[in-house]
Amino acid sequence: MVLSLSEATSLDAADCLAPMRAQFALPDGVIYLDGNSLGPLPKDVAEGVMGAVNTEWGEGLIRSWNDADWVNLPLRTAAKLAPIIGADIGNLVVTDSTSINLFKALAAAIGQAGVTDKAGKRRKILTERDNFPTDNYIAEGVVKLSGGAHEIIQLGSPDEILPAMDNSVAVLMLSHVNYRTGYRHDLLSLTKAAHQHGILVIWDLAHSAGAMPIDLGAADVDFAVGCTYKYLNGGPGSPGYIYVAPRHQGGFQQPLSGWFSHRAPFDFTPDYQPATDISQYLSGTPPVLSMVALDRALDLWVDVDLGAVREKSVALTDYFITLVESKCDGYGLQLITSRQGDLRGSQISFTHADGGYAIVQALIAVGVIGDFRSPNIMRFGFAPLYIGFADVWHAVDKLATILKTNSWQKPEFQNRKTVT
Repeated sequence: MVLSLSEATSLDAADCLAPMRAQFALPDGVIYLDGNSLGPLPKDVAEGVMGAVNTEWGEGLIRSWNDADWVNLPLRTAAKLAPIIGADIGNLVVTDSTSINLFKALAAAIGQAGVTDKAGKRRKILTERDNFPTDNYIAEGVVKLSGGAHEIIQLGSPDEILPAMDNSVAVLMLSHVNYRTGYRHDLLSLTKAAHQHGILVIWDLAHSAGAMPIDLGAADVDFAVGCTYKYLNGGPGSPGYIYVAPRHQGGFQQPLSGWFSHRAPFDFTPDYQPATDISQYLSGTPPVLSMVALDRALDLWVDVDLGAVREKSVALTDYFITLVESKCDGYGLQLITSRQGDLRGSQISFTHADGGYAIVQALIAVGVIGDFRSPNIMRFGFAPLYIGFADVWHAVDKLATILKTNSWQKPEFQNRKTVT
């Protein structure tokens, strides 16, 4: 593994993805290693949003629901996202948030499991304790609404998943890439194993979509949800998405039966008549401005080779691990992400017993932006479209200086802000 800056610069010069960096409005003097939390601004997005504000809204007014085709943004934007996650057009819609879409998917999956399980034996929702908290919170809410007809089984490690699958499980609900450790599940094999036990599967793709190839169709996934503001660069709070396999569309209802999920919303009928296609998983009026931003952000993926993205991701994260353990040895950092490339996403996490938060704040102060997750995890995301090997070298060099000088112990780095 190369360790010198000159060798890192040579790798960047040979990188087929390096020209993509020019598509982003990255601030000078900043190494942005937090795209796994919020992606940076693609340059074309501002123009698209301003056009929607000034022309479509400002001049077109309500006419733009038709003239600018605002009404079909959830499906048009989904058509751009579909190839990135291996979904056929018609099985995916952009709408609401990850949390809301997970509620829809989980409620629908439980309903479907109940249809096929007349004996009522499939009561369990199988998941991990280490899921992103909102996923398990939503599951808790669904269980409460079921009146105790279901229960959540939270497993402590990936090794426990396969042995826990049996005919008492209704739904397997997992995050493809763990938000804390970066652990990456084998989506294909776990989906196949679950189906062999008659279990429906829901995947949360928030930390994998845009960082690696995903093929929901080939994996025969039942449901998938995710956000678009991380590696997909859709902007803060940009809409989420929900994927529903065609066999699950129209046969049963998701619970948030808003007017946009009606088969003919502008007929304004007094009774609810659900759509029978993917639009049944819509709910209320789409947020046009944030959806326009996402729609424009997805344009930059048209010619991106996701295989090259994954290859570079593994190389960048390998390089980061090697540099940190070489230059920062003896300063209390503990790697909690797998050293095996196929078992991790596009992030690396280290812990530090005393100063995880303060070290991240000290790094931000010198232009290296990562983030912190309680209780002591420092996360660093590597988005291959705009991060290079020289960026990694400089980031680790600054981290080593902070550790060697103990500058992270300064008082200004100790007080936690609301968002960490």
